[in-house]
Amino acid sequence: MRLDDERVRAAMRAVRRADFLPEVQRPFTDDDRPLPIGFNQTCSQPTTVRHLLSLLEVAEGDRVLDVGSGSGWTTALLATLAGPAGAVLGVDLVDELVSRSRASLEAYELPWASVQRADPDALGRPDDAPYDRILVSAESAKLPQALVDQLAVGGRMVVPVSGRLSVVQRHGPDRTEVRQVGHYRFVPLR
Repeated sequence: MRLDDERVRAAMRAVRRADFLPEVQRPFTDDDRPLPIGFNQTCSQPTTVRHLLSLLEVAEGDRVLDVGSGSGWTTALLATLAGPAGAVLGVDLVDELVSRSRASLEAYELPWASVQRADPDALGRPDDAPYDRILVSAESAKLPQALVDQLAVGGRMVVPVSGRLSVVQRHGPDRTEVRQVGHYRFVPLR
């Protein structure tokens, strides 16, 4: 795994961060820092997003869940990586962010990607599981078993847990490997 994956860099060139930001934040789109998108949420800094996506190792044709999709930028990036043979679902609890994300995604003609409102009583989207890849863009106090359970065998999840970025690989129904790869700050997972 390399944190400078060329496929990820190409996706980030193809999907402009500015297109997923509120108008007031667009002048700062090239700043390598998180930018507020409202509702106490942020659009993560580009370097962090590049690291997350490189660690996730999305392949063409993967089924991907984007938990805490916020602005929809990561959903569009994931869809670019998964390609038309894949399926990407972003979920977020904030109705207005879901609406904005959908509108931003429409401009990119990625019909295999969608954003839906998250169920406040169920983490992720268990009814549509399993997923080959799960990206979580909010920090959990402990490894969210509900999301681990939604991973396919051979699946991978990248999730911030207690200030550390965790890469979770599911090897079997009861076999999971967790590797911590750095310190990151995210908004809390609700």
